[in-house]
Amino acid sequence: MNENEQWSSRLGFILAAAGSAIGLGAIWKFPYTAGQNGGGAFFLIFILFTLILGLPLLLAEFSIGRTAQSNAVDSYKTISPESKWYRVGIMGMITSFILLSFYSVVGGWIISYLYKAVTGELTGLSSDEYAQVFGSTISNPFVSVFAQFLFIILTILVVARGVEKGIEQASKIMMPALFILFIILVIRAVTLDGAVEGITFLLQPDFSKVTSQTILEAMGQSFFTLSVGVSVMVTYSSYLPKSQSLPRSAFSIVAMNIFIVLLAGLAIFPAVFAFDLEVGAGPVLLFNVLPTVFSQLPFGMLFFIAFLVLFLFAALTSAFSMLEIIVSVISKGNLDLRKKWAWIIGFAIFIAGIPSALSYGLLSDVTLFDKTIFDLADYAVSNVLLPIGALLIALFVPRKMKKSALYEELKRGSSLKKGLFETWYFLIRFVAPLLILFVMLDVLEIW
Repeated sequence: MNENEQWSSRLGFILAAAGSAIGLGAIWKFPYTAGQNGGGAFFLIFILFTLILGLPLLLAEFSIGRTAQSNAVDSYKTISPESKWYRVGIMGMITSFILLSFYSVVGGWIISYLYKAVTGELTGLSSDEYAQVFGSTISNPFVSVFAQFLFIILTILVVARGVEKGIEQASKIMMPALFILFIILVIRAVTLDGAVEGITFLLQPDFSKVTSQTILEAMGQSFFTLSVGVSVMVTYSSYLPKSQSLPRSAFSIVAMNIFIVLLAGLAIFPAVFAFDLEVGAGPVLLFNVLPTVFSQLPFGMLFFIAFLVLFLFAALTSAFSMLEIIVSVISKGNLDLRKKWAWIIGFAIFIAGIPSALSYGLLSDVTLFDKTIFDLADYAVSNVLLPIGALLIALFVPRKMKKSALYEELKRGSSLKKGLFETWYFLIRFVAPLLILFVMLDVLEIW
């Protein structure tokens, strides 16, 4: 790996990793997934999975990446050279490719809405009219594909610049600004008439709504929002100096992730109930609700434009990590090759994502397993590929890395107690694989 490919600071790493984790997973995907799965119970199960599975897996990926100091494929080769475990990294690359192919479509939706907000097309509309505008936007083939293209271009431009000058610098600006504006939005949402019902929906669990599918969705959501299971965090931690604390970084990222998910829920659900909108509306939920909320604020459209810019930033910070894992494997730290391959891979992802971009328009009648192309890609990543990837990482770390070496790696730059390490090791060796297997087999009805 090129020696220059390192984070300049712990804060830069945390913000970049949190940006990868938070992104659309927390802000876009969580509200509609929770809305379709009963709200409070889903949120509670999501938090449990994040702490019991997500945090240990995040530390596991950190351990792999910083131990090997290499990309997502070579890291596995370095640690276990005489085995086929490097295929976990290849699987992560494939998952990231598919994920970014439909994720970039949502990024394109944000760009489209940003354009409409700036040009005044979204000013003074009712909630029903916002829904109509969004429907016409995503069903327009030219708008959907062109906006997706612009999102991919923005992603390529940053990743091509490298880790410190590209990803880290962008994340340091984008993430703090997103937090500040989100808090403003939450304050307004929870003070709307009728907001209490939405707060109750999010924070009061109703376990009668819980099914095995709900549990799988919550687990997939945890992996999705923490970016674990695809070896993205293997890649990011490989750029981290040995002096930085891995446990402290992991705890910071998880805490930020849960906090932003809570903010997303408090921004969306009070408004959904206050304006009598459909809580199970699906992927379009965010784009129908937020404009309605901002319309209730003084200078609301200016706030909405600012939020869309920051929402775009959050989407991009996640997109950076998805493209980075692939580019880092192929370029192997060479900055000239990085620039070349960032463009080649980025365009390939754009082309692969066109069917997803057309899923609500020209290809809306094309379905498989009763899902559109977009929904199928989302389901395959969140509920199949991410859990399998997480399972393989949970199996790899305690079986191919010496326990004593793991302890020393996690102790670097930190005051990690032996008891905490033993708890983590037990979770990653026994609890994580068994729990992931149990949930997946139950949903597949293999028992």
